[in-house]
Amino acid sequence: MACARLSDRRIISIAGPDRVAFLQGLVSNDVSTCDAHTSIWAALLTPKGRYRADFFLSAQDDRLLLDIDATRADATLTQLKRYSLRAKIEISLPEGQVYAGWDVPPPSGACADPRLPQAGWRKIILEGADMLQCDHDLADYAAHCLALGLPPSSIYQIDETLLLEANFDLLNGISWIKGCYVGQEVTARMHYRGGVKKRLVPVTTPQACLPDPGTILTLEDGQEAGEMRLAHVQTGVALLRKPFWRRSFRLNGIEIMPSPPAWFPNDDSDI
Repeated sequence: MACARLSDRRIISIAGPDRVAFLQGLVSNDVSTCDAHTSIWAALLTPKGRYRADFFLSAQDDRLLLDIDATRADATLTQLKRYSLRAKIEISLPEGQVYAGWDVPPPSGACADPRLPQAGWRKIILEGADMLQCDHDLADYAAHCLALGLPPSSIYQIDETLLLEANFDLLNGISWIKGCYVGQEVTARMHYRGGVKKRLVPVTTPQACLPDPGTILTLEDGQEAGEMRLAHVQTGVALLRKPFWRRSFRLNGIEIMPSPPAWFPNDDSDI
């Protein structure tokens, strides 16, 4: 099967009678929609609306499970415990594995990737249960996602990235009707006032390779197109200013060509 074990992910468990209400007031998406067959993609923000972590959230038995980038897990666990106060919850880091599959039907207990149908499915298996047999690896899954315009969590900068710049609004990562959460005011203001001036956009080059991540894309005429965030030989992702979302440009002799994915709106006035 087209399945990969995602060795770069960890699992956070939140149990207890207040688990839904607790997370509902913290994260960007509607926790009440999670069940055994439905997951959400959500982010945890600072009070100023900046990114701290993102994760897939699903329900299993009497607990909620966060499927999160391993490098974000410990800090997120600490932050959740700080917010817990008198909430009747239990937060832990259980052992287990996260799997993802694409181009094949999902196994029992899997949830569709909530970002895009083409992304496939995800499944959490806790320690003690039978694991899945896979014929793909983490690099295959990363390439599959990048081809869809879905970058890894590592591309989002902690305490800096805004959700709309990271396309959470285009990929079902935000609920606009569920009510308040930490950082909601800044996120809603950008959405309703049309304040999105930069977005993450896949880019390519016909040259040997793209500039290194972190490179500021300043053109010869002094215009700043944006910043490279991910580069893998001839494909990558850049945080581009709106005039460059569909406009090719050159940097030190390298032609950089934005390639917005199919889910990126055709009319810039819509975003």
